[in-house]
Amino acid sequence: MTRLRPQVRAALLAHGVEPKGDDTAAALKERLNDVYLQEVRRLRERQRAGEVALRDYAAHAEALQQSFALLGLPLELWEEAGG
Repeated sequence: MTRLRPQVRAALLAHGVEPKGDDTAAALKERLNDVYLQEVRRLRERQRAGEVALRDYAAHAEALQQSFALLGLPLELWEEAGG
């Protein structure tokens, strides 16, 4: 069983990824990445539909990337020491 750091668990839950007992950190990261890709596609569709101006798209994309900063954290830092 993976013992996630509390901050990692909170970040996953904030994006709707609920860790289960048999999930590995790698599997959770993959699920979080899938959520991120869905959000990127949704942002692109919003821009194409005119909801997000092209001139503002980069700022929205950067904000989205920052909200998924956990994806940039190495897996070994997702788990508590000795976990």
